[in-house]
Order: sequence, then C-alpha cells, then structure tokens
Amino acid sequence: MALSRIWSAFIIAAVLVALFKYLPATGEKQIFSSMVIGKNGDTLEIKKMPLASADATILRALDTVARVTENKITYKIADGELVLMKVQSANGIIDTCKDAINICIGLIGILALFMGFMSIAEKAGGINVLSRIISPFFTRIFPEVPKGHPAFGHMMMNFSANLLNLDNAATPFGLKAMESLQELNPNKATASNSQLMFLCLHASGLTLIPVTIIAARAALKAQNPTDIFVPCMVATFAATMAAMFIVSFKQKINVLQPVILAWVLGISAVIAALVLYLVNLDTKGLQSFSGVLSNGLILFIFIAIVIGALYKKINVFDAFIEGAKGGFETAVRIIPYLVGMLVAISLLRTSGTFDVVINGMKQLFLWIGADTRFVDGLPTALIKPLSGSGARGMMIDTMTTHGPDSFAGRLACILQGSSDTTFYVIAVYFGSVAVKNTRYAVGAMLLADLVGIITSILLAYLFFGNVA
Repeated sequence: MALSRIWSAFIIAAVLVALFKYLPATGEKQIFSSMVIGKNGDTLEIKKMPLASADATILRALDTVARVTENKITYKIADGELVLMKVQSANGIIDTCKDAINICIGLIGILALFMGFMSIAEKAGGINVLSRIISPFFTRIFPEVPKGHPAFGHMMMNFSANLLNLDNAATPFGLKAMESLQELNPNKATASNSQLMFLCLHASGLTLIPVTIIAARAALKAQNPTDIFVPCMVATFAATMAAMFIVSFKQKINVLQPVILAWVLGISAVIAALVLYLVNLDTKGLQSFSGVLSNGLILFIFIAIVIGALYKKINVFDAFIEGAKGGFETAVRIIPYLVGMLVAISLLRTSGTFDVVINGMKQLFLWIGADTRFVDGLPTALIKPLSGSGARGMMIDTMTTHGPDSFAGRLACILQGSSDTTFYVIAVYFGSVAVKNTRYAVGAMLLADLVGIITSILLAYLFFGNVA
C-alpha cells in the first residue's frame, strides 16, 4: 500500500509541475509532448525573449535558467526573439516503456545463466554448505528462516556479488533469494520480515570497489581518480549498518547479541584491512585488482559448482536447463512492475520536478546562511533511489560542470557509491514474487539512503572540505 501511494504521488506531482510550466507566464509549450513522446537528447523550447532587451538582461536570464534547471542550456535567434532551449535528460513515457522491455530482455540471458548454475549448485548441495557457514549470523537477523535453509546461501551469494560490484550476478542471486524466502512466507501477497530485512540490506548497496565511479573519474581526467574510494566505502557501509539497525528495530531483533556483534566487527575488520591495502594502489593497480578478483571469482564459482556436481554424479546440463527456464520466467514476470515504476520516474524527470526540488533546496540553505557547496552534488542522491543510469548521468554531468576534482564533483561520486536504486529494487524484487503489500520497505530503505547521504556529505567535507 505504501508503494502504491508513493507511485501515485510521483505521477500527480509530475503532472502538477508540468501544468504550472505550461502556463503562459512560464511558457513551456512543449512540456506535455516531452513527457509523453520526447526522447533523451531532444532540444526543448523553454522561454522566448525579445532581442530588444539589453545584452546584460539576456545573459542574466541565460545564467538564471541554467542554474535553475541544472541542464545544458542552448539558444537560437528566430523572428527577432532569443529562444532559450534545454536538452531533455530522459525519455518520455512511450520510450520508457520500450526501455523497460529492453531491460527485461537484457536480463533474460543473465538470469538464465546464473539461475542455471544456481540450480546445479542446489542439486549438488553447495548452497546448503554455504547456508551452514553463514547460518550462525543469519539465523539471528533472519529468525523466521530455519537453520541451514537454502535461502541463506542465496542471500550470501547476492551480498558477495554486490560487495564485488558484480551487478549482473547480484540480481539473479537476489531474485533467487526472494523466491526462497517466498516459499517460507505464509502470506504470499505481503512481504515477510525476512524479505524486508534481505531487501533493505541489499538496497543499501554495500560495495568494496566502486569500479565504474573510478573509471568515470579517470575518463574525465581527475588528478587522482581513486581519492573517493575510502569515502565511498565508509558511506555505503554506514548505509548498510543503518538498514540492519532500522529493520531490526522494527522487527524487535536484538542486534547486541554476541554472534551479531562478532560478525559485524569481523566484517568491519576485513573491509578495513582491504581498504588499507587498496588505498596504496594506483588507478591501474586498483582496476586490475578489481577485475581479477571479481571476474576470477565468477569463473571460480562456475568451475567449483561443475566439479562439485560431477563429484555428486548430478546430471549437470539437465540441472542447468531446469534453472535457466526459471530465469526466463522471472524476467517476464517483472515486466509490469518495472514498466510502472520506470514510467513514474520518467514523468518526474521530464516534468522538471527534480529541478524544482533542487532549486528549492538551494534557496533554503542560502536563506539559512549554510554552506551550499554540497547542494550542487545532491541531484545524484535525489535521482539514485529512482534510477541508477539517471544518477550515473547526473554524477558525470556534475563532474563535467564543476570539474571532477571540485567539491561537488567528488561529493556526487561518493553519493553515487553510497546506496542502490531503491524503487527499482522494490519493483523488480517484490514483482518477481508477486508481493503487493511491501509494508515498511520503502520507508526503511529511504531512511537508510538518508543515512548514506548525510554520511557522504560529512565525509566529503572531512576529506575535501578545503576544495572549492
């Protein structure tokens, strides 16, 4: 029900902002067309001014529009008027529906591959072995899941893939975990406590090496592309811990149990040791280490599964085909949920609702006299819960506009690495098991995201506070 209200609020807010922009005083006559049939990269007319105005007035107007919209501004002169235009930053709802289908088509092969290997691992007993290893910790924070249940192994595979920035592997493992947890769910239409805990931890996006962010900074000629590595690691770890504590509080789980504390402190120590090692590597060394670790681990898992299945005398290929069929069915099942969520996000972006929010925040912090440097990096954080590709584009745009070594550019990178795409995760993961009542999932995830955002801002001032 909460997700339904938020989805409806997104659409209503977007349409109201578009109606305001269509008024004669604002004059964005193309706003409705851009929201429905517009394409990313289209040039849209937003304002006309008579050339009789003074040059200073025109330049001031250009500067104002650029600051308010946070988009690339261009102009042309036609019929004695200066026409201001902006570049549309997202597809309209028609092309967004096509995008959703393309995403699902892209997922089919990946889901089939990994779920096929998961099926082999289950029949060979590998998932049960992994479940027994992790069960001392997981049985405390997932008290409703029986000890040694395969869901523990699936969740562990998902968290491990996330940690190594293996998005292609994390999604199939995560969907399989949701299916395993759904088998234990007494009310199939309502999210169980275990599903809520798993998804909130997953959505916190704990990642060891933010490879894509480092690569983007290197491409934009940052002096030290890896200087955001430690802040990213700390921020995403804080968001993950916040997610665990928030859900534990809601479910009345005692997080001060010795086993939980031992695991949390142990994981913290391992991450700290890896950070100490990795911070001494240069950009090429870090990317090389990441590539060898992540890609090598995937191949190792595949080989280990096959060898284990042969040892257990499992019909390997038949087991793979059986699991791969489930991957195809899962990809088809999430299409309606993904279309609905992406359309609402598209309306928010193409209507300019994000621009209104960002400009309002700037004015608020200016009014109270606070340092406003961090506001220029916030668009990435505001879009990240809604769209991973949109947030990535906003991060690059911020670095392009302000510079990759600017305070705003670095903050945008830290924010990009501090959390996952909350609403996308909810749509895909709950949609895969047809859960309609997500209970407090949205609130808990967004609160964990907020912890990640605040931590990111504090870390940016701590590490880069002396940068303009």
